Amino acid sequence: MRTSTARDGREMDKLLRDGRFDLIVLDLNLPGEDGFSICRRLGLTTQVPIIMLTARSEDVDRIIGLEMGADDYLGKPFNPRELLARIRAVLRRRGGGQAGQDEPPGAFSFAGWTLNANNRELTNPDKVRVAVTGAEFDLLRVFCERPGRVLARDALLDLTQGRAASPFERSIDILISRLRQKIEREPREPELIKTIRAGGYLFTPAVARQ
Repeated sequence: MRTSTARDGREMDKLLRDGRFDLIVLDLNLPGEDGFSICRRLGLTTQVPIIMLTARSEDVDRIIGLEMGADDYLGKPFNPRELLARIRAVLRRRGGGQAGQDEPPGAFSFAGWTLNANNRELTNPDKVRVAVTGAEFDLLRVFCERPGRVLARDALLDLTQGRAASPFERSIDILISRLRQKIEREPREPELIKTIRAGGYLFTPAVARQ
């Protein structure tokens, strides 16, 4: 495993321009542009997964980080083995290890939308590409592979991130909210991703594999 370090957002941007990276571990407290802003910006321009690693481990910071597009969030102090396990889990699923590890790459069509697993792109019914983060893509792919099934939060977390839920875990709920903002006509009255009380979530549309 090779690593590179950057002291701030500008150095990180230069590294990203000059090379290819499989994952970013991002601190919140950086000089100049803070980690939240960097995370939000990266979510619009790249699908490189992001793990936020920071001393600011309060729930509100964790929630904001996930809403900004982080794939995972780990507070300091931490066990280095846990960080390594989370890095491996993210890299494994990005290579097809967790989300749909038994399925070949392809594309899924639902309600006029197309999710392409080969180039990791989402296209709306007007054939316009819609930007999604890596975590959003992985979650939507899990739904496309299991339409019509109620999936509990713990199951979704395991399928997308390869780990068990921690107490008061909200990362799946936040990802669901972000997906609804992008694919639902009325995010507050969702039709594609339904909440099942005391059950989890249900992906309702018929899905065709291409």
